[in-house]
Amino acid sequence: MPSLPALRRRPALPATAPLLAATGHTLAVAAPAAPPGSGPGGPPPPSAPRRPRATATTGSGPSGYLALLRLPGATAFTLGGLLARLPAGMFSVSAVLMIAASRGSYALAGAVTATGLAATALVAPWTARLVDRYGQRRVARPAAALAVCGALALVACVRLGAPAWTLFAAYAATATVPNAGAMARARWQALLGEDPARRHTATSFEQAVDEVCFMAGPALAAVLCTTLFPEAGTLAGVALLAVGITLFTAQRATEPPPHPRPATGSAAPLRRPGTAPLLAVFLATGIVFGTLEVTTLAFADTAGHAAAGGLIVGLQAAGSCVAGLVYGAKAPAGPAAARLPVLLALLTAALALPALAATTGSAALLAPAVLCAGMATAPVMITAMTLVQHRTPQARLNEGLTLAVTAILTGIALGSALAGQAADRLTPGTGYTVALAAACAAIALATRLRAPALSGVRG
Repeated sequence: MPSLPALRRRPALPATAPLLAATGHTLAVAAPAAPPGSGPGGPPPPSAPRRPRATATTGSGPSGYLALLRLPGATAFTLGGLLARLPAGMFSVSAVLMIAASRGSYALAGAVTATGLAATALVAPWTARLVDRYGQRRVARPAAALAVCGALALVACVRLGAPAWTLFAAYAATATVPNAGAMARARWQALLGEDPARRHTATSFEQAVDEVCFMAGPALAAVLCTTLFPEAGTLAGVALLAVGITLFTAQRATEPPPHPRPATGSAAPLRRPGTAPLLAVFLATGIVFGTLEVTTLAFADTAGHAAAGGLIVGLQAAGSCVAGLVYGAKAPAGPAAARLPVLLALLTAALALPALAATTGSAALLAPAVLCAGMATAPVMITAMTLVQHRTPQARLNEGLTLAVTAILTGIALGSALAGQAADRLTPGTGYTVALAAACAAIALATRLRAPALSGVRG
């Protein structure tokens, strides 16, 4: 791949420009910097411009989130990131409905989307590495444009009745969709620096945004494809992705600086100590998510309440969203590596509730059980993502976060397949035991993160 041109350095801020500093929940204007040469050390070098940074700890409750959004540029990039993340939950559902409606084969539709997921697992970390190296704006926009072309090509192939292999090729091109969630988290880390309380709040907020997107995205896609025309969901996802990435990358003031040549010691995330077991934890939790969704839908269908299956799955995402916001409103107790096994144990206990409810055959009892299980997932994901941010150098942050998301998606695919086999060959609620087993495996993996060899790593 030809190397991208070196990113031009931004000019330093004028020496007399006032700086904004966050104090509690308000912003104060600091005194202008001293003229060049007035201090013993002289002015900062041109290559290191000053950036507004929050230095106070966040408050508790909703005011902590409001304080984050009041930071310069935070609301704009949050809105752009929200729009850019919605298609992640829309494209697969839209592709399945569109292909099944035109070709009459759910098997073909499932194979196409599975191919796209495999392509994403291969391409996404490389896209994230380019983002770290050359900057969000210079990489995310062309990567999103290529994904848009792939999605439009899929629509064209479906409409024109092209051979089946063209569907696989077109949908695989959407694997270049940039990870807006990882880029947003990188912006928060650049804004907040080493303030652990505010970074915890920001990570919790981003997890809640993820849950909203994965809750609203599939529902929006299903409504558009079934009420308008089969291609409507994909076309809407294309529009949201284009607008969202454009708005997100237009916020230059909050964009983290690129790292064309990562500093010595900034090894690739996969080569860093503790990364492999942490990614395995994400894989196991992904299996939990995929198993919960498919098993819940299969159970509701068998119980004669197929229409309620989607609502129960929505309760899982809603519970996770609310729990994430509540968890993020309070300062965490203890290091993240010590908290993760405890939170995974609570998740395992919560997963026992759907398994018990399934034995009754009642969808009414299953709904609150799934809600409780969903509430236990957000603290786990927030803490695990915090560990990724702590153990990944700033120069490789997008790559590290994207590897975590890729592990989750791979786990979801495995969990969905296992739950589908269990639903077809065993009783409908058997898949919940698969989720329990995956959660227990995650606990065992998480305990390895506290090994003495990692005692010098933050988090």
